[in-house]
Amino acid sequence: MARTALVTGGTRGIGRAIVERLKQDGFKVAAGYSGNDEAARATAAELDVTVVKGNVGSFEDARRAVGEVEAELGPVEVLVNNAGITRDGFFHKMTPEQWGDVIRVNMDSVFNMTRQVIEGMRERSFGRIINISSINGQKGQVGQTNYSAAKAGMIGFTKALALETARKGITVNCVAPGYIGTEMVAAVPENVLQGIVANIPVGRLGEAEEIAAVVAFLARDDASFITGATLGVNGGQYMVG
Repeated sequence: MARTALVTGGTRGIGRAIVERLKQDGFKVAAGYSGNDEAARATAAELDVTVVKGNVGSFEDARRAVGEVEAELGPVEVLVNNAGITRDGFFHKMTPEQWGDVIRVNMDSVFNMTRQVIEGMRERSFGRIINISSINGQKGQVGQTNYSAAKAGMIGFTKALALETARKGITVNCVAPGYIGTEMVAAVPENVLQGIVANIPVGRLGEAEEIAAVVAFLARDDASFITGATLGVNGGQYMVG
């Protein structure tokens, strides 16, 4: 029987690529989103997947969204925590709102969503939790103390929960993308983007499908010996021994 996967932030960019790949691999897939109804309708129609609207920064909204998905598709066995935003700015000018928005959507959401599915995964002795972090959560980035803090927090969350759940058949892993050719990166000024690409050893931006391929591998039944890992997919820009 096909397993059910839920991908937050799943109607655009990296999230949509993950949804498409998991669907191709035979999963029953739900794509979570927060506000872009047009993108959600397109994703549902073009990929033949379920879409569910909700605010991942709200525990109660996360509970409702997971409940809707499980009522339609069955228990969530693969959770991909991909939803994220940026509110960039130098720290000495950063507002509490810029800080709080990013921590809530990028970090609190990992607790909010994972908490809804973890008990069921433990009862069934199977689960795949895959957190989409970032190269900037590993190395930091000027103007992104909020984003880097949240993405680094995801890595610590991953390691600790992996230890708690290892004997329950649940793996918890991180994927840390480098600079990927999404709408978010496309909004970067051309001169800045050229400088970024110049520092990527392979000489190009990554593709969303390349991130999706790594997620799809970690979601497989036979990836059960990989847990607590952070896999960097960054074209060699940042290497961790």
